[in-house]
Amino acid sequence: MKMSALWRSDPEVARIIQAELERERSKIELIASENFPSLAVLEAAGSVLTNKYAEGYPGRRYYGGCECVDLAEELAVRRACELFGAEHANVQPHSGVQANTTVYFAMLKPGDAILGMDMSHGGHLSHGSPVSMSGSYFRAFHYGVNRETERIDYGEVAELARRCRPRLIIAGGSAYPRDIDFSAFRSIADEVGAYLMVDMAHFAGLVAGGVHGDPVPHAHFVTSTTHKTMRGPRGGMILCKGEFAQRIDHALFPGIQGGPLMHIIAAKAVALKEASEESFRDYARRIVSNARALAAALRERGFRLVSGGTDTHLLLIDLRPQGITGKQAQSALDEVGITANKNEIPFDDRPPAIASGLRLGTPAVTTRGMGEEEMVSIAGFIADTLENIGDDGVKKRVGRQVQELLRSFPLYPEL
Repeated sequence: MKMSALWRSDPEVARIIQAELERERSKIELIASENFPSLAVLEAAGSVLTNKYAEGYPGRRYYGGCECVDLAEELAVRRACELFGAEHANVQPHSGVQANTTVYFAMLKPGDAILGMDMSHGGHLSHGSPVSMSGSYFRAFHYGVNRETERIDYGEVAELARRCRPRLIIAGGSAYPRDIDFSAFRSIADEVGAYLMVDMAHFAGLVAGGVHGDPVPHAHFVTSTTHKTMRGPRGGMILCKGEFAQRIDHALFPGIQGGPLMHIIAAKAVALKEASEESFRDYARRIVSNARALAAALRERGFRLVSGGTDTHLLLIDLRPQGITGKQAQSALDEVGITANKNEIPFDDRPPAIASGLRLGTPAVTTRGMGEEEMVSIAGFIADTLENIGDDGVKKRVGRQVQELLRSFPLYPEL
Protein backbone atom coordinates (compact mmCIF):
# COMPACT_ATOMS: atom_id res chain seq x y z
CA MET A 1 0.00 0.00 0.00
CA LYS A 2 1.09 3.62 -0.49
CA MET A 3 1.99 4.30 3.15
CA SER A 4 5.55 5.63 2.94
CA ALA A 5 5.10 8.03 5.89
CA LEU A 6 3.57 5.29 8.03
CA TRP A 7 6.30 2.81 7.14
CA ARG A 8 8.87 5.38 8.25
CA SER A 9 7.16 6.41 11.49
CA ASP A 10 5.45 3.20 12.64
CA PRO A 11 6.37 0.09 10.67
CA GLU A 12 4.53 -2.13 13.17
CA VAL A 13 1.17 -0.58 12.28
CA ALA A 14 2.11 -0.46 8.59
CA ARG A 15 2.80 -4.19 8.65
CA ILE A 16 -0.57 -4.87 10.29
CA ILE A 17 -2.39 -2.87 7.60
CA GLN A 18 -0.43 -4.60 4.85
CA ALA A 19 -1.21 -7.98 6.39
CA GLU A 20 -4.93 -7.17 6.46
CA LEU A 21 -4.85 -6.18 2.80
CA GLU A 22 -3.22 -9.50 1.98
CA ARG A 23 -5.76 -11.37 4.12
CA GLU A 24 -8.64 -9.73 2.23
CA ARG A 25 -7.01 -10.49 -1.10
CA SER A 26 -6.39 -14.14 -0.25
CA LYS A 27 -9.81 -15.07 1.19
CA ILE A 28 -13.27 -15.58 -0.30
CA GLU A 29 -15.22 -13.09 1.83
CA LEU A 30 -18.70 -14.45 2.60
CA ILE A 31 -19.53 -12.52 5.77
CA ALA A 32 -22.85 -10.90 4.91
CA SER A 33 -22.09 -7.66 6.75
CA GLU A 34 -18.74 -7.00 5.07
CA ASN A 35 -17.78 -5.47 1.75
CA PHE A 36 -14.98 -3.71 -0.12
CA PRO A 37 -15.54 0.04 -0.62
CA SER A 38 -14.12 1.84 -3.61
CA LEU A 39 -10.75 3.57 -3.58
CA ALA A 40 -12.63 6.87 -3.67
CA VAL A 41 -14.43 5.99 -0.43
CA LEU A 42 -11.15 4.89 1.17
CA GLU A 43 -9.47 8.12 0.07
CA ALA A 44 -12.21 10.30 1.56
CA ALA A 45 -12.14 8.27 4.78
CA GLY A 46 -8.40 8.84 5.08
CA SER A 47 -8.52 12.54 4.30
CA VAL A 48 -7.61 15.68 6.26
CA LEU A 49 -11.28 16.06 7.22
CA THR A 50 -10.38 13.85 10.18
CA ASN A 51 -8.66 16.92 11.64
CA LYS A 52 -11.82 18.99 12.06
CA TYR A 53 -13.97 19.12 15.17
CA ALA A 54 -17.52 20.00 14.13
CA GLU A 55 -19.93 19.44 17.01
CA GLY A 56 -23.41 20.51 15.99
CA TYR A 57 -24.91 20.65 12.51
CA PRO A 58 -24.16 22.64 9.34
CA GLY A 59 -24.61 26.35 10.04
CA ARG A 60 -24.99 25.62 13.76
CA ARG A 61 -21.56 24.41 14.88
CA TYR A 62 -19.90 24.96 18.23
CA TYR A 63 -16.53 25.53 16.57
CA GLY A 64 -15.28 27.97 13.97
CA GLY A 65 -13.70 26.95 10.71
CA CYS A 66 -16.45 24.54 9.68
CA GLU A 67 -17.31 26.05 6.31
CA CYS A 68 -15.75 23.16 4.36
CA VAL A 69 -17.00 20.29 6.48
CA ASP A 70 -20.47 21.89 6.42
CA LEU A 71 -20.44 21.42 2.65
CA ALA A 72 -19.49 17.76 3.01
CA GLU A 73 -22.28 17.03 5.50
CA GLU A 74 -24.88 18.98 3.52
CA LEU A 75 -23.90 16.99 0.44
CA ALA A 76 -24.21 13.66 2.26
CA VAL A 77 -27.61 14.63 3.70
CA ARG A 78 -28.93 15.75 0.31
CA ARG A 79 -27.69 12.61 -1.42
CA ALA A 80 -29.22 10.36 1.25
CA CYS A 81 -32.60 12.08 0.95
CA GLU A 82 -32.53 11.93 -2.85
CA LEU A 83 -31.39 8.31 -3.02
CA PHE A 84 -34.03 6.99 -0.61
CA GLY A 85 -36.79 9.57 -1.10
CA ALA A 86 -36.60 10.65 2.56
CA GLU A 87 -37.79 13.92 4.02
CA HIS A 88 -34.87 14.18 6.47
CA ALA A 89 -31.53 12.45 6.95
CA ASN A 90 -28.97 12.52 9.75
CA VAL A 91 -25.61 11.17 8.59
CA GLN A 92 -23.68 11.64 11.82
CA PRO A 93 -24.19 8.27 13.61
CA HIS A 94 -20.93 6.43 14.07
CA SER A 95 -22.66 3.06 13.63
CA GLY A 96 -25.98 1.35 13.08
CA VAL A 97 -26.37 0.84 16.83
CA GLN A 98 -25.87 4.57 17.38
CA ALA A 99 -28.56 5.23 14.79
CA ASN A 100 -31.00 2.86 16.50
CA THR A 101 -30.23 4.26 19.94
CA THR A 102 -30.88 7.77 18.66
CA VAL A 103 -34.41 6.82 17.62
CA TYR A 104 -35.04 5.17 20.98
CA PHE A 105 -33.92 8.19 22.97
CA ALA A 106 -35.72 10.62 20.67
CA MET A 107 -39.10 8.92 20.84
CA LEU A 108 -39.21 6.76 23.99
CA LYS A 109 -38.97 7.06 27.73
CA PRO A 110 -37.14 4.53 29.92
CA GLY A 111 -39.46 1.64 30.58
CA ASP A 112 -41.49 2.01 27.38
CA ALA A 113 -42.24 -1.21 25.53
CA ILE A 114 -40.51 -2.04 22.25
CA LEU A 115 -41.17 -4.98 19.94
CA GLY A 116 -38.38 -6.32 17.75
CA MET A 117 -37.24 -9.54 16.13
CA ASP A 118 -35.68 -12.13 18.43
CA MET A 119 -31.94 -12.19 17.88
CA SER A 120 -31.90 -15.99 17.71
CA HIS A 121 -34.42 -15.81 14.85
CA GLY A 122 -32.46 -13.27 12.83
CA GLY A 123 -32.86 -10.01 14.73
CA HIS A 124 -30.12 -7.73 16.02
CA LEU A 125 -28.51 -7.10 19.38
CA SER A 126 -29.76 -3.51 19.41
CA HIS A 127 -33.41 -4.52 18.95
CA GLY A 128 -33.99 -5.22 22.62
CA SER A 129 -31.47 -7.90 23.56
CA PRO A 130 -31.08 -8.06 27.36
CA VAL A 131 -27.32 -7.59 27.04
CA SER A 132 -27.83 -4.36 25.07
CA MET A 133 -28.78 -0.88 26.24
CA SER A 134 -31.97 -1.32 24.22
CA GLY A 135 -32.98 -4.25 26.39
CA SER A 136 -32.05 -2.67 29.72
CA TYR A 137 -33.58 0.81 29.28
CA PHE A 138 -36.80 -0.43 27.70
CA ARG A 139 -39.23 -3.31 28.17
CA ALA A 140 -38.35 -5.46 25.22
CA PHE A 141 -40.67 -7.99 23.60
CA HIS A 142 -39.74 -10.16 20.65
CA TYR A 143 -41.40 -11.84 17.71
CA GLY A 144 -39.79 -14.69 15.80
CA VAL A 145 -40.40 -16.82 12.75
CA ASN A 146 -42.93 -19.59 12.30
CA ARG A 147 -41.43 -22.97 13.20
CA GLU A 148 -42.66 -24.59 9.98
CA THR A 149 -42.01 -21.87 7.40
CA GLU A 150 -39.13 -20.12 9.20
CA ARG A 151 -40.61 -16.84 7.98
CA ILE A 152 -42.26 -13.98 9.84
CA ASP A 153 -45.93 -14.67 10.57
CA TYR A 154 -47.49 -11.20 10.50
CA GLY A 155 -50.62 -12.45 12.22
CA GLU A 156 -48.51 -13.62 15.14
CA VAL A 157 -46.69 -10.27 15.22
CA ALA A 158 -50.03 -8.44 15.31
CA GLU A 159 -51.31 -10.61 18.16
CA LEU A 160 -48.15 -10.03 20.17
CA ALA A 161 -48.35 -6.28 19.54
CA ARG A 162 -51.93 -6.23 20.82
CA ARG A 163 -50.80 -7.93 24.02
CA CYS A 164 -47.66 -5.91 24.80
CA ARG A 165 -48.80 -2.55 23.32
CA PRO A 166 -45.32 -1.36 22.26
CA ARG A 167 -44.45 2.29 21.80
CA LEU A 168 -42.07 1.30 18.97
CA ILE A 169 -42.05 -1.68 16.60
CA ILE A 170 -38.77 -2.63 14.93
CA ALA A 171 -38.55 -4.44 11.59
CA GLY A 172 -35.35 -5.71 10.06
CA GLY A 173 -32.53 -7.90 11.30
CA SER A 174 -29.08 -9.30 10.69
CA ALA A 175 -29.80 -12.91 9.67
CA TYR A 176 -33.26 -13.00 8.10
CA PRO A 177 -32.92 -14.06 4.44
CA ARG A 178 -36.39 -13.15 3.21
CA ASP A 179 -38.14 -9.98 2.06
CA ILE A 180 -40.04 -8.10 4.75
CA ASP A 181 -43.58 -6.77 4.30
CA PHE A 182 -43.22 -3.22 5.55
CA SER A 183 -46.83 -2.32 4.83
CA ALA A 184 -47.95 -5.16 7.10
CA PHE A 185 -45.70 -3.88 9.86
CA ARG A 186 -47.05 -0.35 9.43
CA SER A 187 -50.63 -1.62 9.67
CA ILE A 188 -49.78 -3.38 12.92
CA ALA A 189 -48.04 -0.27 14.28
CA ASP A 190 -51.02 1.93 13.40
CA GLU A 191 -53.44 -0.50 15.04
CA VAL A 192 -51.65 -0.42 18.39
CA GLY A 193 -50.55 3.22 18.26
CA ALA A 194 -46.84 2.51 17.84
CA TYR A 195 -44.08 4.10 15.82
CA LEU A 196 -42.47 1.90 13.17
CA MET A 197 -38.69 1.81 12.81
CA VAL A 198 -37.10 -0.24 10.04
CA ASP A 199 -33.46 -1.16 10.49
CA MET A 200 -32.29 -1.71 6.92
CA ALA A 201 -28.59 -1.91 7.78
CA HIS A 202 -28.19 -5.20 5.95
CA PHE A 203 -30.25 -4.52 2.85
CA ALA A 204 -29.95 -0.75 2.33
CA GLY A 205 -27.89 -1.25 -0.82
CA LEU A 206 -30.55 -3.57 -2.20
CA VAL A 207 -33.18 -0.89 -1.54
CA ALA A 208 -30.99 1.71 -3.27
CA GLY A 209 -30.57 -0.68 -6.18
CA GLY A 210 -34.28 -1.33 -6.52
CA VAL A 211 -34.15 -5.08 -5.77
CA HIS A 212 -35.70 -5.02 -2.29
CA GLY A 213 -38.88 -3.58 -0.84
CA ASP A 214 -38.61 0.08 0.14
CA PRO A 215 -39.30 0.81 3.83
CA VAL A 216 -39.18 4.61 3.58
CA PRO A 217 -42.83 5.16 2.52
CA HIS A 218 -44.07 2.97 5.39
CA ALA A 219 -41.81 3.67 8.36
CA HIS A 220 -41.64 6.66 10.68
CA PHE A 221 -37.90 6.01 11.00
CA VAL A 222 -35.42 4.09 8.88
CA THR A 223 -31.95 3.40 10.24
CA SER A 224 -29.00 1.93 8.41
CA THR A 225 -25.31 1.37 8.28
CA THR A 226 -23.39 2.74 5.32
CA HIS A 227 -21.18 -0.30 4.74
CA LYS A 228 -22.56 -3.84 4.15
CA THR A 229 -24.57 -3.78 0.90
CA MET A 230 -24.12 0.02 0.65
CA ARG A 231 -20.38 -0.54 0.04
CA GLY A 232 -19.41 2.63 1.87
CA PRO A 233 -17.43 3.45 5.03
CA ARG A 234 -18.28 1.96 8.39
CA GLY A 235 -20.93 4.23 9.88
CA GLY A 236 -24.66 4.83 10.24
CA MET A 237 -27.48 7.13 9.18
CA ILE A 238 -31.10 7.85 10.03
CA LEU A 239 -33.92 8.70 7.64
CA CYS A 240 -37.19 10.04 9.00
CA LYS A 241 -40.28 12.08 8.32
CA GLY A 242 -39.74 15.83 8.50
CA GLU A 243 -41.92 16.17 11.60
CA PHE A 244 -39.37 14.16 13.61
CA ALA A 245 -36.22 15.84 12.26
CA GLN A 246 -35.56 18.13 15.20
CA ARG A 247 -36.10 15.41 17.79
CA ILE A 248 -33.81 13.01 15.97
CA ASP A 249 -31.04 15.56 15.50
CA HIS A 250 -31.19 16.66 19.13
CA ALA A 251 -31.22 13.08 20.43
CA LEU A 252 -28.04 12.28 18.52
CA PHE A 253 -26.21 15.50 19.36
CA PRO A 254 -25.93 16.50 22.12
CA GLY A 255 -27.92 13.49 23.35
CA ILE A 256 -25.71 10.46 22.82
CA GLN A 257 -22.83 11.48 20.57
CA GLY A 258 -20.24 14.22 20.44
CA GLY A 259 -18.21 15.43 17.50
CA PRO A 260 -19.06 13.79 14.17
CA LEU A 261 -16.39 12.02 12.12
CA MET A 262 -16.23 14.42 9.20
CA HIS A 263 -13.86 12.26 7.14
CA ILE A 264 -16.35 9.38 7.40
CA ILE A 265 -19.28 11.66 6.55
CA ALA A 266 -17.42 12.72 3.40
CA ALA A 267 -16.86 9.04 2.58
CA LYS A 268 -20.58 8.44 3.14
CA ALA A 269 -21.30 11.19 0.60
CA VAL A 270 -19.07 9.42 -1.93
CA ALA A 271 -20.78 6.07 -1.32
CA LEU A 272 -24.23 7.63 -1.63
CA LYS A 273 -23.26 9.11 -4.99
CA GLU A 274 -21.97 5.72 -6.15
CA ALA A 275 -25.23 4.09 -5.01
CA SER A 276 -27.25 6.49 -7.16
CA GLU A 277 -25.56 5.36 -10.38
CA GLU A 278 -26.96 2.79 -12.80
CA SER A 279 -23.92 0.57 -12.29
CA PHE A 280 -24.91 0.19 -8.65
CA ARG A 281 -28.37 -1.00 -9.63
CA ASP A 282 -26.72 -3.70 -11.70
CA TYR A 283 -24.45 -4.49 -8.74
CA ALA A 284 -27.46 -4.89 -6.43
CA ARG A 285 -29.15 -7.21 -8.91
CA ARG A 286 -26.01 -9.33 -9.09
CA ILE A 287 -25.76 -9.55 -5.29
CA VAL A 288 -29.21 -11.13 -5.18
CA SER A 289 -28.72 -13.40 -8.20
CA ASN A 290 -25.42 -14.58 -6.71
CA ALA A 291 -27.06 -15.32 -3.37
CA ARG A 292 -29.77 -17.34 -5.06
CA ALA A 293 -27.21 -19.22 -7.15
CA LEU A 294 -25.14 -20.00 -4.07
CA ALA A 295 -28.26 -21.16 -2.23
CA ALA A 296 -29.35 -23.41 -5.11
CA ALA A 297 -25.91 -24.98 -5.44
CA LEU A 298 -25.71 -25.67 -1.70
CA ARG A 299 -29.13 -27.29 -1.77
CA GLU A 300 -27.92 -29.48 -4.63
CA ARG A 301 -25.11 -30.64 -2.35
CA GLY A 302 -27.61 -31.61 0.35
CA PHE A 303 -27.49 -28.62 2.69
CA ARG A 304 -30.65 -27.42 4.40
CA LEU A 305 -31.20 -23.67 4.20
CA VAL A 306 -33.29 -21.84 6.77
CA SER A 307 -36.62 -20.88 5.09
CA GLY A 308 -35.53 -22.87 2.05
CA GLY A 309 -33.50 -20.13 0.38
CA THR A 310 -33.10 -16.36 0.12
CA ASP A 311 -34.62 -13.20 -1.35
CA THR A 312 -31.70 -11.02 -0.30
CA HIS A 313 -27.92 -10.98 -0.05
CA LEU A 314 -27.65 -13.60 2.69
CA LEU A 315 -28.49 -17.18 3.43
CA LEU A 316 -28.39 -19.30 6.56
CA ILE A 317 -27.33 -22.96 6.55
CA ASP A 318 -28.68 -25.35 9.16
CA LEU A 319 -25.71 -27.64 9.86
CA ARG A 320 -27.47 -30.06 12.18
CA PRO A 321 -28.04 -32.65 9.41
CA GLN A 322 -24.27 -32.66 8.82
CA GLY A 323 -23.64 -33.21 12.53
CA ILE A 324 -21.32 -30.22 12.88
CA THR A 325 -21.61 -26.87 14.60
CA GLY A 326 -21.35 -23.38 13.21
CA LYS A 327 -18.13 -22.89 15.12
CA GLN A 328 -16.58 -25.98 13.54
CA ALA A 329 -17.73 -24.93 10.07
CA GLN A 330 -16.38 -21.40 10.44
CA SER A 331 -12.99 -22.70 11.53
CA ALA A 332 -12.78 -25.35 8.80
CA LEU A 333 -13.67 -22.87 6.06
CA ASP A 334 -11.17 -20.33 7.33
CA GLU A 335 -8.44 -22.93 6.97
CA VAL A 336 -9.15 -23.27 3.23
CA GLY A 337 -9.46 -19.51 2.61
CA ILE A 338 -13.20 -18.91 2.99
CA THR A 339 -14.38 -16.39 5.58
CA ALA A 340 -17.87 -16.86 7.00
CA ASN A 341 -19.49 -16.64 10.42
CA LYS A 342 -21.23 -19.07 12.73
CA ASN A 343 -24.80 -18.01 13.45
CA GLU A 344 -27.78 -19.15 15.46
CA ILE A 345 -30.68 -20.59 13.54
CA PRO A 346 -34.32 -20.29 14.63
CA PHE A 347 -35.09 -22.56 17.60
CA ASP A 348 -31.39 -23.34 17.98
CA ASP A 349 -30.52 -25.58 20.92
CA ARG A 350 -26.87 -24.51 20.92
CA PRO A 351 -25.48 -21.29 22.48
CA PRO A 352 -24.51 -18.41 20.15
CA ALA A 353 -20.79 -19.03 20.68
CA ILE A 354 -21.21 -22.51 19.18
CA ALA A 355 -24.39 -22.18 17.07
CA SER A 356 -25.96 -24.65 14.67
CA GLY A 357 -25.85 -22.41 11.62
CA LEU A 358 -23.55 -20.68 9.19
CA ARG A 359 -24.41 -17.30 7.67
CA LEU A 360 -23.18 -16.54 4.17
CA GLY A 361 -23.49 -13.35 2.12
CA THR A 362 -22.60 -12.26 -1.40
CA PRO A 363 -21.91 -8.48 -1.30
CA ALA A 364 -18.11 -8.75 -1.12
CA VAL A 365 -17.65 -11.51 -3.71
CA THR A 366 -19.96 -9.58 -6.04
CA THR A 367 -17.80 -6.48 -5.57
CA ARG A 368 -14.80 -8.54 -6.67
CA GLY A 369 -16.66 -9.31 -9.91
CA MET A 370 -17.74 -12.88 -9.28
CA GLY A 371 -20.97 -14.19 -10.78
CA GLU A 372 -23.27 -17.18 -10.66
CA GLU A 373 -20.70 -19.57 -12.13
CA GLU A 374 -18.28 -18.72 -9.33
CA MET A 375 -21.06 -19.18 -6.75
CA VAL A 376 -21.46 -22.77 -7.92
CA SER A 377 -17.72 -23.29 -7.50
CA ILE A 378 -17.77 -21.73 -4.04
CA ALA A 379 -20.67 -23.94 -3.00
CA GLY A 380 -18.54 -26.90 -4.04
CA PHE A 381 -15.62 -25.65 -1.97
CA ILE A 382 -17.89 -25.25 1.06
CA ALA A 383 -19.49 -28.66 0.63
CA ASP A 384 -16.21 -30.49 0.08
CA THR A 385 -14.70 -28.85 3.16
CA LEU A 386 -17.62 -29.38 5.52
CA GLU A 387 -18.21 -32.96 4.38
CA ASN A 388 -14.56 -33.81 5.02
CA ILE A 389 -13.55 -31.91 8.15
CA GLY A 390 -10.23 -33.26 9.36
CA ASP A 391 -9.14 -34.58 5.96
CA ASP A 392 -5.87 -32.77 5.24
CA GLY A 393 -5.86 -33.87 1.62
CA VAL A 394 -9.24 -32.30 0.94
CA LYS A 395 -8.23 -29.18 2.85
CA LYS A 396 -5.10 -28.70 0.74
CA ARG A 397 -6.95 -29.35 -2.52
CA VAL A 398 -9.76 -26.92 -1.73
CA GLY A 399 -7.25 -24.35 -0.52
CA ARG A 400 -5.50 -24.50 -3.90
CA GLN A 401 -8.81 -24.20 -5.74
CA VAL A 402 -9.76 -21.15 -3.67
CA GLN A 403 -6.49 -19.40 -4.57
CA GLU A 404 -6.88 -20.28 -8.25
CA LEU A 405 -10.32 -18.67 -8.25
CA LEU A 406 -9.16 -15.56 -6.42
CA ARG A 407 -6.34 -14.93 -8.90
CA SER A 408 -8.98 -14.21 -11.55
CA PHE A 409 -10.59 -11.54 -9.35
CA PRO A 410 -7.84 -9.29 -7.93
CA LEU A 411 -8.73 -6.97 -5.06
CA TYR A 412 -7.39 -3.41 -4.95
CA PRO A 413 -4.65 -4.00 -7.57
CA GLU A 414 -3.88 -0.26 -7.43
CA LEU A 415 -2.66 -0.54 -3.82
